[in-house]
Amino acid sequence: MSTPLSTAQIREKYLQFFESKGHLRLPSHSTVAPDPTTLFTVAGMQPFKEQFMGAPAVFDGVASKRVTTAQKCLRIGDIENVGRTLRHCSLLEMLGNFSFGDYFKREALTWAWEFLTSPEWMGLDASKLHATIYQDDEEAFAIWTQEIGLPPERILRFGADENFWPADAPKEGPNGPCGPCSEIFYDRGPQYGHDTWAAYAETRESARFLEIWNCVFPQYDRQEPLADGTPVLKDLPFKNIDTGMGLERIATVVQDVYDFYSNDVFAPIIARVAELSGQPYEGPQNVSHRVVAEHTRSVSMVIADGSVPSNTGRGYVVRKILRRASRHAYLLGLREPSLYKLVPLVVERMGDAYPELREHQAKIEATIRSEEERFLKTLEGGIQRLGGLLSGLQKGDVLSGDHAFVLYDTYGFPVDLTKEIAEEYGVTVDEAGYAESLENAQNIARAGSKYGKSELFGGSQEALDGLSPTEFVGYDDLQAEGQVLALVGAGERLDHLPAGSEATVILSRTPFYAEGGGEVGDTGRLEWEGGAGVVRDTRKTPQGVFLHDVLVEEGELREGTTVRGVVAGERQAIQRHHTATHLLHAALRAVLGSGVAQKGSLVAADRLRFDFSHGAALSADELAAVETLVSRWISANFAVSWQEMPIAQARAAGATALFGEKYGETVRVVSVEGDVAYAGQPVSSKELCGGAHVRRTGDIGAFVLLSDENVAAGVRRVEALAGEAATAWVRERLNAAAKVAGLLNTSPEGLEGRVTGLQTQLKAAEKEVAAVRRQLAEAQMGGGGAAAQTRERGGFQVAALKLAGIEGNELRAAADKLLDQSGADLVVVAGEKGLVVKATKAAVGRGAHAGQLIGKLAAAGGGKGGGRPDMAQAGITDADAALAALDGAF
Repeated sequence: MSTPLSTAQIREKYLQFFESKGHLRLPSHSTVAPDPTTLFTVAGMQPFKEQFMGAPAVFDGVASKRVTTAQKCLRIGDIENVGRTLRHCSLLEMLGNFSFGDYFKREALTWAWEFLTSPEWMGLDASKLHATIYQDDEEAFAIWTQEIGLPPERILRFGADENFWPADAPKEGPNGPCGPCSEIFYDRGPQYGHDTWAAYAETRESARFLEIWNCVFPQYDRQEPLADGTPVLKDLPFKNIDTGMGLERIATVVQDVYDFYSNDVFAPIIARVAELSGQPYEGPQNVSHRVVAEHTRSVSMVIADGSVPSNTGRGYVVRKILRRASRHAYLLGLREPSLYKLVPLVVERMGDAYPELREHQAKIEATIRSEEERFLKTLEGGIQRLGGLLSGLQKGDVLSGDHAFVLYDTYGFPVDLTKEIAEEYGVTVDEAGYAESLENAQNIARAGSKYGKSELFGGSQEALDGLSPTEFVGYDDLQAEGQVLALVGAGERLDHLPAGSEATVILSRTPFYAEGGGEVGDTGRLEWEGGAGVVRDTRKTPQGVFLHDVLVEEGELREGTTVRGVVAGERQAIQRHHTATHLLHAALRAVLGSGVAQKGSLVAADRLRFDFSHGAALSADELAAVETLVSRWISANFAVSWQEMPIAQARAAGATALFGEKYGETVRVVSVEGDVAYAGQPVSSKELCGGAHVRRTGDIGAFVLLSDENVAAGVRRVEALAGEAATAWVRERLNAAAKVAGLLNTSPEGLEGRVTGLQTQLKAAEKEVAAVRRQLAEAQMGGGGAAAQTRERGGFQVAALKLAGIEGNELRAAADKLLDQSGADLVVVAGEKGLVVKATKAAVGRGAHAGQLIGKLAAAGGGKGGGRPDMAQAGITDADAALAALDGAF
């Protein structure tokens, strides 16, 4: 029997085949997307979007309307399924052949058939190949049946939801190039399922019939539908071909392995994971082995292409994938960095096709190891924090978005990871609440979004051509008149805005501060004769053009109209927090040293957030000292002044720059006209800043530090409140303390002693309960496990026992005792909500596997679980059903 082709050989054969058909072989594009619509390259055709739209097909000076590639793609839309199923991967290799107005359906389908069935290439059994086509594509049907010879009964017709690209384009759009597609499936045989090809037409799900190739035929330009909704598809002037075959899929078929993770690329990586963890890989139930192997392969490739872990954009995705892999390595018992040790295997298996892996191997290993070390320091604390939150919830409950955000902000937990862990408890996450917290914090989701504020008008700048910088008067005046210079919507200039519409308004003169330097943009109102609107946000371009997001409430707004801008009262609170941020910065430098440098900030009406360089958590004394210094400035009621001066003069005067600001030759310096003392030395505040501030430090009012947290390597984050927000926060905490004290029949001052006493009582009670449960278990077991039912199953003596009122540690202890005293090879002990299976070493040596057995029993009992060959446990809802399944489990 010949040796199956390796993945590398399949890749090379594919490229050679299409070279023989006149295609130009091109190297894979980077995983960094070639266009701004996505962060990463997600499809083999993506690097050729311009050619599909009619641009000249010239590549490095070589003209060719036929191209073939093996493209590395990163897709994370369903990353939670990676590892959980046997087919999902985040990194995919797409084998593609493309035509830009050259050949069409006949060549695409006949060449696909030739490559798959010819002994010179893949040599697959033609009788096992099937196809799907778009329901109205008679041309494809004729090619399949009359020219290729595929029997009609092996062809299924599907609607636009399955066999059209984009899906449902005839009915829903988008307008533009689109077309039907034809997919090729391989019948892997009844060992993978007893479903039929005809049944697939109904279920559209099968482990037996595996899709391996998709031929897309962009041949139409989708026009606006008729008045009655009838789709209009107009023939394109030239027709393209976009075909792709998943390398992981075809390798599974050619190598005749069970799943993607059993091919020659993944198998050695998974074996190494098992070796490092000491946990053998037993197949479908071992999710963590697959996650670790797959994600290490993914991040190795994207790091080789220049992406590194960070808190924004692509870096955030890399960090998310790495942290998911680290968490699963942790579940396998790996408490030290281990993912980086898998990189050499990735390079060995894929480095010939992607030489950037070999070139950057050292960087990849160092980057992964560094991220592992950073995450492992917070992972255990985060898991404990999340576990504590989830333990207080019931199955079906919802974890608040605020809690999910704190887990991200404090412990580096992406919400995807929180959702995954919560799902294991049967708990969902309030994603809307989480998103709101992210928005309020102006964090990475906004910065990384295609539709975020960093991309004006969907990326179009033409609408701003010819506009002069806006005159900003908002430092001194919170109301001012200005003329409407432009109205912009969807990237285009508009001549008017009717009531109920929303767009961007550019004024000649404005009192609204534009978002910058950490300070949020102003909100408020625009008023004009016969109309009014709400200013939802204010931004500005690098050229100084202010952009007001406006909803017209009444009347009509036209270009040239004179309007009155009125800044909302929230500006006062924003100014308090901004001046307090300067004082906080100065206080941190005084207390912690001059090495403190700002790394980010948020100045909003409800709070301030300040990120700074520092290698350790602040002690209680340091926090108190910082808070005291800021309060001294406030109590002194010093004047706050600002003036413009040459940047060299500002630097010479000791002014420091705030993070995120860009400075020209002339800068604005904000100074507090008075010093406070720390350790016998004067401390001053003088910053380069374009933001809005109070007139005197006393205007800040109260000030309170809320938290000190780690957010990245060597970066801390503090949050604080000023003014009425601080006063309200203190009052809320005092009221809460008084309420809790009342419930415990003590005073707020006596809370600590009362709680300490209750903890002592609780520990004593828990010990008593544990002792009672042990006695209860022993009573139900009888002498030597006499109450257990022992039977012969699959060549093993199996003792089974159901215990009432016993769970957790006592259930495992009961299983240990039963195994010791019953003489059985395996024991199964069930509680009302739990199940434990244990096996002797001798039984394991003869092939027993507690983890596999418990999977079957738990499924029958309405739960799930797994474990090692010698011990496994599961959660269940029906103990009787689980035990009854023993008879058919061997």
